[in-house]
Amino acid sequence: MDAGLLRVWWALLALTVPGGRGSRLFPFGSERGDAELEPGDDATSPPLDLRAPLRFYASRVESLYVLTNGIIAVSEPSMEDDYLGQFPLNFGGIAPFYADLDTTGGQGRVYYREDSSPDILQLAGNYIKRCFPESTFEPSSVVIVTWDSVAPYAGPGEDVTLQAKRNTFQAVLASSDSSSYAIFLYPEDGLQFYSTYSKNDNELVPATVGFSQPATNYYLWIKPGLYKTIANEEETLSNLHRSSNLGKQGVWAFEIGGSDIILPASESPVSVDYGDYDQFQEVTIEPPISQDSIEISQPEVSYEIPSRGDSIQTSYSIPQPAAEEDFQSPYQTATEQPPPEPPLPTGKNPPLQFPAQQFPQQHGQIIDVEEVDETGIVFRYSTDVQQTCANNRHQCSVHAVCTDYPNGFCCSCITGYKGNGRQCVAEGSPQRVNGKVKGRILVGNNPVPVVFENTDLHSYVVMNHGRAYTAISTIPETLGFSLLPLAPIGGVIGWMFAVEQQGYKNGFSITGGEFTRQAEVTFLNTNEKLTIKQKFSGIDEHGHLTIDTQLEGKVPEIPFGSSVHIEPYTELYHSSSSVITSSSTREYTVTEPERGGTSPTYTVPYQWRQTISFDECIHDDSHHPVSATQQLSVDSIFVLYNTDEQILRYAMSNSIGPIDGSGEGRSQNPCYTGTHGCDTNAVCRPGSGNQFTCECSVGFRGDGRTCYDIDECSEQPTVCGSSANCNNQPGTFRCECLEGYQFSADGRTCVAVERVVNHCVTGTHNCDIPQRARCIYSGGSSFICACLPGFVGDGHSCIDTDECELSRCHPDAFCYNTPGSFTCQCKAGYRGDGFQCVRGGELEKTKCQREQEQFVAFGPRGPRPVGQFIPQCDVYGNYLPTQCHSSTGYCWCVDREGNEIDGTRSGPGIQPPCLGTAEPPVVVGPSVKPDTIRLPPGTHLLIAQSGRIDHVPLEGNDMRKQDAKALLYVPDKVVIGVAYDCLEKMVYWTDISSPSISRASLGGGEPVAIIKTDLESPEGIALDYLGRTIFWTDSQLDRIEVARVDGTQRRILFDTDLVNPRAIVADPMRGNLYWTDWNREAPKIETSYMDGTNRRILVRDDLGLPNGLTFDTYSSLLCWVDAGTKRLECMDPNQLGRRKILEGIQYPFSITSYGKNLFYTDWKRDAVVAVDRTVPEENDDFQPPKRTRIYGITTALAQCPQGHNYCSVNNGGCTHLCLATPGGRSCRCPDNTIGVDCIERN
Repeated sequence: MDAGLLRVWWALLALTVPGGRGSRLFPFGSERGDAELEPGDDATSPPLDLRAPLRFYASRVESLYVLTNGIIAVSEPSMEDDYLGQFPLNFGGIAPFYADLDTTGGQGRVYYREDSSPDILQLAGNYIKRCFPESTFEPSSVVIVTWDSVAPYAGPGEDVTLQAKRNTFQAVLASSDSSSYAIFLYPEDGLQFYSTYSKNDNELVPATVGFSQPATNYYLWIKPGLYKTIANEEETLSNLHRSSNLGKQGVWAFEIGGSDIILPASESPVSVDYGDYDQFQEVTIEPPISQDSIEISQPEVSYEIPSRGDSIQTSYSIPQPAAEEDFQSPYQTATEQPPPEPPLPTGKNPPLQFPAQQFPQQHGQIIDVEEVDETGIVFRYSTDVQQTCANNRHQCSVHAVCTDYPNGFCCSCITGYKGNGRQCVAEGSPQRVNGKVKGRILVGNNPVPVVFENTDLHSYVVMNHGRAYTAISTIPETLGFSLLPLAPIGGVIGWMFAVEQQGYKNGFSITGGEFTRQAEVTFLNTNEKLTIKQKFSGIDEHGHLTIDTQLEGKVPEIPFGSSVHIEPYTELYHSSSSVITSSSTREYTVTEPERGGTSPTYTVPYQWRQTISFDECIHDDSHHPVSATQQLSVDSIFVLYNTDEQILRYAMSNSIGPIDGSGEGRSQNPCYTGTHGCDTNAVCRPGSGNQFTCECSVGFRGDGRTCYDIDECSEQPTVCGSSANCNNQPGTFRCECLEGYQFSADGRTCVAVERVVNHCVTGTHNCDIPQRARCIYSGGSSFICACLPGFVGDGHSCIDTDECELSRCHPDAFCYNTPGSFTCQCKAGYRGDGFQCVRGGELEKTKCQREQEQFVAFGPRGPRPVGQFIPQCDVYGNYLPTQCHSSTGYCWCVDREGNEIDGTRSGPGIQPPCLGTAEPPVVVGPSVKPDTIRLPPGTHLLIAQSGRIDHVPLEGNDMRKQDAKALLYVPDKVVIGVAYDCLEKMVYWTDISSPSISRASLGGGEPVAIIKTDLESPEGIALDYLGRTIFWTDSQLDRIEVARVDGTQRRILFDTDLVNPRAIVADPMRGNLYWTDWNREAPKIETSYMDGTNRRILVRDDLGLPNGLTFDTYSSLLCWVDAGTKRLECMDPNQLGRRKILEGIQYPFSITSYGKNLFYTDWKRDAVVAVDRTVPEENDDFQPPKRTRIYGITTALAQCPQGHNYCSVNNGGCTHLCLATPGGRSCRCPDNTIGVDCIERN
């Protein structure tokens, strides 16, 4: 071997050890100069003083600390008892996998080092340039921290299965003089657990991946730093090694030092050359070095590396990011080698032309990749998880059985049903197919293509005849007649449900209606081509098959008014593993409209080629068709284009059977020819010769010639049990559990929900006395004891904190400790509140106080005139949000600078519903952590007050006021609107003090601001839980916007004809939006579809100050409260008749509904008032312990209402925003989408 080549080989080899999983990690270990963290459950490294400072949140970090618990701290960390379970971290840190980890007794190791070697610098730089192509980043230093096979912390008696799992992951921090980047790497099978048990309450707590800026310590409080959470749920954590933000599985990159924002990499398109690392696990005799990968070899060389007790024999390659033309390996020489050929198809490398994924996905497998060369080196990989029916039964249809095989499991339909086991339908039952069609087609010599999208396709199939009827609408007249020859667009549906001759299978029996089809049509006379791409997605929640079709290319023009005739034909389908192909040449005849007494007729030959790719079960050979080649026979073909309706119609009869060139060998049994006369809900069973019998499908009864639906609910009254209602459906029935019951394991009978004891209510807990601790109900019969603010301890025993020892008062003030709190008082000769003291004089006056003094003393030119307006200030010197003229009686709203807000001026005696925007003052005493408290089961009211959100449980329709508690503390916020996501159990709210929209999980956790820019006064908020969007009003910007529930993809729906928009509600199932505008000159209630179309005014007469609005899904009633007319009213939006529910109410602000009750908040009563809308009268009220103004209110339902809209499945097929409309949906692009591939359609 050439000496230079040998040096390159050894250099590459040095970058790959240790670890079988190391092929996706930067090189690490003691041989690379790594320091090793001492074993333990809570170990911290000595400070790692950096040669090149790290830039983190725009600050310089001179030293780092490595922690056992998956954290790189940027300042000296505290003990884990002080931070475990909390995020953000007060000491700040970078967390590739923050959890309670353990390396005691050899359970893994933690390595770390700072590295400035050229190979590592170039490797890190290449990653960053790939992730951030605009960057000119050249690292001068790289910190590499590797957690290798670390264990979860295991207390006595905890899960033995969890204790046996190990995690491997790595963080790489690359820095230059001006910026820093972080790369997180998760090798395949590197994460075997995603949660660890809490030492406090023995509950499983998911790990956190993210970044946290250190907190800032002030005299009186600790201000948390900025933070960004990447993943903190098991579902996202389990996908870390499979997904990426830069297109490479298991690799995640972030810019962490350029600003106050952690900037993730933008995912780049993944090319064929940028495939799995597994494609680089190739061994060759000569080491070809290409731009795509680096391959190395050495005869008779292998390494045995222990991996969690297993021995892995493997070859290695350096983990190179995706190749680009200017993307050079540090070892690339001037002598270029030919690029390696694509890898042969293996268990990890399927054939490139058919990238179908086998199902079910097998994680417990052994994959051998053996190269035919002299090395004899074998790559072998094995995992321990065996996929069985026990943990995968949900992947089979409810009408299927699951069977275990040595290497996995398979599903198969039970008797009376057809399909592939994952999807099964009753034999002989008619089927419906729904979908969408889009296209871009050139017709004849016309240079302008006909473009259409979101066109409906509907198909109806009579299975026992193999007859498929397909309609596509709306197709323009310029294209309709020219598409008549393309009957096979719907013909694939005929193949799916073709009549099966004995021993042969139609498309649905093979694929279960889950496959992709690509067909190419060539018109031989003109060589014009058309491509058809179709994706079938199986059976939806309505029992219908779904299909998406795309057409592109050129077709010959067929004159307007022509007819097309297609003779019966046969087509051969060739099957191999997961792929079916066919090709045929046939003709169609065009008869043009009569001209001069004759109708010109001509014949056009055209050729069809198609490939169908699908998932099949690889463990049971009986799932494959009996014959690798089958013949589809198609006859009775009918094609028509209806110009009035612009509908294209195809119909044809289909059967599948053996090959016979003449067609004479085809069985003439009526079951196969469709002449049997059986009912459409029956199966035709062939006998000998031409004999047959008709048999009603499952769920039907009769002689087969006539079949009637069986009413299982009437014939079997106890089929659902005594705790459920039975609803009959055609061919089947459905059980619905009564309230207080849930489905048992069989999915049909209902059992009582386990009765639980709320020890916090019954007083049977063991927490400290109520003056020092509180009992927090956490679901089931569990509870948590927590010390009250101002006390410390475990909740069972709490002692007072002496805040005076912490020097929280001003240096010129006395501090007095009290139980649970403290007070500050300025010393003699000083003035102030104890937190701020000024010698001898007064505190600096605010703008409002200065103006007030000026007008009280003098007017503009001398003594104040009678009737002069004097601004009103609150006790802290802020402008009161409502200003009134003492002489005229007029009132109006002002912003925080005292400027009048347009459209708010009210006549004498009427106060407008103004919102204060000043941040709440600092509270004397300890601050409250801004976390949600776990919401108990059941339905609750959520009510917003300044700085907090409370919950009131509902029992039936009534408030359980004694169980009302704070749900969320946000001390520095003014929470106005509140909405609830019943699907993900999240609460959303608007804040006008530092304008933002935030959310928090009611399972517990910190709030997250999802929108913080381009807001002035966000007030009302509504949520479409089906389409996953939020809507809100902004009364300063005078607009209504929409976004995804994570705050992305913002779009302005309305920014005209709005003055003071406030309340907003959504009706997700019907696709409608409603909102109020309390414009003093012209108040109104408006509505539109969720996409912003069909905007109109519902109510404009007899309104004053319409503040609150609610829509009840069950009764379809829209109700509102009006602070001007002092009324609560309701209406059916479809009938426009109004009904006064209650008059003489005081000052209502917001409203919600549940059952027969309406609940509204009242500013004058500081209360939530319950109204029975059926009587109607007030029946209860609730005043929170904190007597301040109550703002928004909503209902947190225990379960989402049953229903759907067109955005609830697969985002409605939209690329970005899917906005529901009555009976449909619109795909819309977010604002400012420059450079984003977004498609708008209706």
